[in-house]
Amino acid sequence: MSTPRIYIGLDIHKKTYRVHIDTDICHHKNFSMSADIELLYEYVQKHFAAHEVHLVYEIGCCGFGVARYCLNLGWHVMVVNPSDIPRSDKYQYQKSDKIDARMLCRLYRDGQLKGIHIPTEQEDLLKLLLRHRNILVRNLRRIKNQIKSQLLYMSISVPEEYDNATWSKAFIEWIRAIRWQSSEGALSMESKLVVLECLHKEFLHITNELAKYYRTHHKEDYYLLRSIPGFGRLVVSAILSELGDIRRFTNESELSNYIGVVPGLHSSGGTEKALGITPRCRSLLRSYIIEAAWIAMRRDPELQAYYRKHQGKNSKSVIVKIAHKLIRRMWSVIRNKQPYIINY
Repeated sequence: MSTPRIYIGLDIHKKTYRVHIDTDICHHKNFSMSADIELLYEYVQKHFAAHEVHLVYEIGCCGFGVARYCLNLGWHVMVVNPSDIPRSDKYQYQKSDKIDARMLCRLYRDGQLKGIHIPTEQEDLLKLLLRHRNILVRNLRRIKNQIKSQLLYMSISVPEEYDNATWSKAFIEWIRAIRWQSSEGALSMESKLVVLECLHKEFLHITNELAKYYRTHHKEDYYLLRSIPGFGRLVVSAILSELGDIRRFTNESELSNYIGVVPGLHSSGGTEKALGITPRCRSLLRSYIIEAAWIAMRRDPELQAYYRKHQGKNSKSVIVKIAHKLIRRMWSVIRNKQPYIINY
């Protein structure tokens, strides 16, 4: 006889879990419990000690902590993207945590779900660190706009040599030297400059630490990716943070789809309609690679020739195709363990 199995569908929330349990021959129970995975483990050990455990839940704000805990117990765990769960029209009008848990359990048992990659805790933390850096970038942009807005509102003209996107130390010193008519105006500007200095310092620290980590712990992959034109230390750090181990992808097409540098397409009855670039993506990583494509085009004659060949078309569409070429190069250097050499 085969080993008996149980299937657990889990609907995770901040304070509660909704649990649906089926065995391989019948339904067992659907119940609610406090958000503590150890309590579920104790329940399974008490009632199904000799069973093979299969658990599924959809990813959300609670992340992969539950999945990693259950994998360490020896359970079979699948985490699914909510957008990839097949749902009937009835689901739009009848939805509850109980129904969600039951649906997940039975779809998993019937083999109708496809899981996503479960990262290690270290990979998760590195990804969070990269995204924190991006938040710092947005905050820096915001405080700079606030400083310029105050100057404009008070009719203070910025000298022509400083009126650009680059904020030099000389420009900041010029702002500090402005004489305000009241102490309140000076205090307002000084406070903004303190915030700017703090954010800029933290931004540089996070950027340097990310690059330092990958130079130390993933030295081979880091320098293989750095050999590709347009891939600086920030882009390489973003690639390794968002993707983890690139070798887990079976081919270049799968990698491109995961990043989201592929076109959308709708074809029916012999009629095809282009939908532009797919909305399913790693948005932060995709933006970095597309920005890297503009730099790579200036440094690589082969990419320059490709751009000239398509000159006159939509430049944004062409640069996305160049970004796709960079992803193919990225896949190639990692797979072959050979640095990229520019073909002059």
